[in-house]
Amino acid sequence: MDLGLRGKTALVAAASRGLGRAVARELAAEGASVMMCARGAETLERARAEIAAATGSDVRAIVADLSDLEQITRVARETMEAFGRVDVLVTNAGGPPAGPFDAHGWDAWERAVNLTLRSAVELTRAVLRGMRERQWGRIINITSIAVKQPVDNLILSNSVRSAVTGLARTLANEVATDGITVNNILPGYTRTERVEELADANAKKEGVAPEAILARFEREIPMRRLGDVGEFAALAAFLASERASYITGQSIAVDGGWIRSLL
Repeated sequence: MDLGLRGKTALVAAASRGLGRAVARELAAEGASVMMCARGAETLERARAEIAAATGSDVRAIVADLSDLEQITRVARETMEAFGRVDVLVTNAGGPPAGPFDAHGWDAWERAVNLTLRSAVELTRAVLRGMRERQWGRIINITSIAVKQPVDNLILSNSVRSAVTGLARTLANEVATDGITVNNILPGYTRTERVEELADANAKKEGVAPEAILARFEREIPMRRLGDVGEFAALAAFLASERASYITGQSIAVDGGWIRSLL
């Protein structure tokens, strides 16, 4: 299936590892030019080089901390200088620290808001005008299954990612007549560094081995396994494509059936 992404340009946040990296690779494999950004220079450059070599697409990288407004502005500016436009924006951020309500003071809440919500708001603000002018755009936010079914011990993530969901659902209506779609993808328990970190945090809290926590995650999933990043990235590429032009305002889970709700 030709997704119609050849010649498009994409900006993918938190792209040096995990889900962001998988999405960057999938978009590049479909022929899009991709700008990746993340905080760790060495890991980011290694990911960029591997994706460029594997796909043959124009893949570039910017080191930036997207919890900082000046760095968000720089990412947007340098992407425009490199490619001239952004057709596909994928917002993404490393998850806030685990822990219950009493474990986090307001400084932790503020960091979570800046990293997860403000980065999505400001990246969208930076690219939206151009999308409207061209009457075409795709905004995809990577959130979490927690926005539909809260995950224990993740009060920061549950709260702030839900705010991103509200932003996206409202914005989708505002830009629908401009040829722009806005959707959220909700990853479930996927084999990434983040899930391993959550397993470690829960293991310490409960006094058990991380392997026991991972096994519990798998028992909670009807498919009885963790997801693969490629399975997640395939949906992102489809939502970024011409084929998905009538899908907007949606929050779609890639979770092996973990969410139990009807909708």
